[in-house]
Amino acid sequence: MSSRNLTRSIIVGAAAIAVAGGSYGIVSATSSSSPAAASSSSSTPSSGFAHAPGPGGGSGARSGPAAGGAAGTVARLSASGFTMTTSAGQKVTIKEAPTTTYQKQTSPASASAITKGEPVLVLGTTSNTTITAIQITVEPAGNAYTAPSAKVIPFQQGAPTTSKKAGQIPADYTEGSGTIVSGTTADKATEAALAAYPGGLVDRVVKLSNGEYEVHNIGVNWPHHVFVSQDFKAVGAD
Repeated sequence: MSSRNLTRSIIVGAAAIAVAGGSYGIVSATSSSSPAAASSSSSTPSSGFAHAPGPGGGSGARSGPAAGGAAGTVARLSASGFTMTTSAGQKVTIKEAPTTTYQKQTSPASASAITKGEPVLVLGTTSNTTITAIQITVEPAGNAYTAPSAKVIPFQQGAPTTSKKAGQIPADYTEGSGTIVSGTTADKATEAALAAYPGGLVDRVVKLSNGEYEVHNIGVNWPHHVFVSQDFKAVGAD
């Protein structure tokens, strides 16, 4: 067993003993079917800094955690997880748990596969710039998720928000509309958005009235919303 896994096992075991004594509670990886992830999106549009936190800071446009994810390069390992940096410069904190699953490309793997400098795709529950990981893929096939993209405008402190549209955007789309989704549906929409527009951090996925999905993207100046078709292909952004 690696020293990283041994340290994590000691921490988890100690916490479990504390729970048995009734002194403390443990929060593990949030299930994608949790009530928070399945609740409806607020009708109040988000604005300002909530859209695009600068590297290492900021907050999401929604008050509670929801299914999402990010991709980047592992920067630093810890006993409880790791930090990574996206191709647009956003720093993301990853929390691992006993329920987190791992794969390397398309094959099953363990936590020991995560090493500094490795490209990873993380799916889980996003809260601000922290993801409680449900699945971590090391060296995702094709590596499109972590490659720099000229289509994405990185966030810069003090820079005005870019306003432009690309591709197909639902004619009746209103920011804040729709219903937040979770599970496999959210994972597929998140992967499609991150492959087309790498560098951001997805903090929720919303199903729209026309059956398509709006993937809310933070950590970049543009795009803030990526639109994904019912067959999980990125079709537009604004």
